[in-house]
Amino acid sequence: MGVRIRTPSRIHITLIDMNGSLGRVDGGVGLALEEPYVEIVAEESEDVIVEGDCLNRERFTAVAKTLSSKFGGGIRVRVLSDYRAHVGLGSGTQISLAVAKAFDALYDLNMSVRELARIVGRGGTSGIGVAVFERGGFVVDGGHSRREKPDFLPSSVSNASPAPTIARLDFPDWKIVLAVPKLSGFYGRREVDLFKKACPVPVEDVREICHLVLMKMLPAVVEEDLDSFSFAVSRIQRLGFKRAEIDMYGDLIWNALDVALGMSSTGPCVYAVTDTDAKAIERDLRKYFEERGIECDTLVTRARNVGASID
Repeated sequence: MGVRIRTPSRIHITLIDMNGSLGRVDGGVGLALEEPYVEIVAEESEDVIVEGDCLNRERFTAVAKTLSSKFGGGIRVRVLSDYRAHVGLGSGTQISLAVAKAFDALYDLNMSVRELARIVGRGGTSGIGVAVFERGGFVVDGGHSRREKPDFLPSSVSNASPAPTIARLDFPDWKIVLAVPKLSGFYGRREVDLFKKACPVPVEDVREICHLVLMKMLPAVVEEDLDSFSFAVSRIQRLGFKRAEIDMYGDLIWNALDVALGMSSTGPCVYAVTDTDAKAIERDLRKYFEERGIECDTLVTRARNVGASID
């Protein structure tokens, strides 16, 4: 018996509270995307085998070995599609959960996505990647109690459980433009150092982010009000930890935001949301980076309002 799994990718709009004065940290806002995506076909095997022309073979292999070591048995994973790591689109979580859910299905483990996420070490800062794998859509998560997570840390070095989803909405059928310059994002030690340097952020920024999310962004998604949604996202780029993330690229991303709406996660992917001129925005963003000697992949996609498909 085999199993076929296709995941969303995701935009991570912002972390909410990197101050922690109320006793919680993190919190996240983001949405699932139809493309790019991870797609695999898996079957039982005596060993761990990863096949296919993929970009993240080491990640697929490492996750499969973690699961094999914990539960016994092997797995053969044929990768049909994946996408670049460390660009702000959440490939690490989607790869990890795709392999974990395949293992769960093949060996009848009957484990939830969140239980699997703990085993493969995902969701320790933002819960967006786990939530969009579950159900897709536009998601706000509630972060972590400081009893569980006393320090400001990225998911890669956090042992916290995936954050609870506190809001999940279908996202409107707007076009979403992605521009991914061929630069290395911030991960590993550089990401840890960013958290140490930038946190805690001013509590006034956290309060404004919360106000924007609750009273501007969430109603805009429900009412399909693109102008209000864009206003909230644009303002958030200049607040709290998101501002620190963008600052790491100097003026490069700030100037790109004359065309784009925001930067996803720690970047370097930037995105725009539109109901009209997606191709023109795509062209302008590609030109912006290429004029600065930076190759750039671009894509026009839409939100995905369902989670991973498992057949």
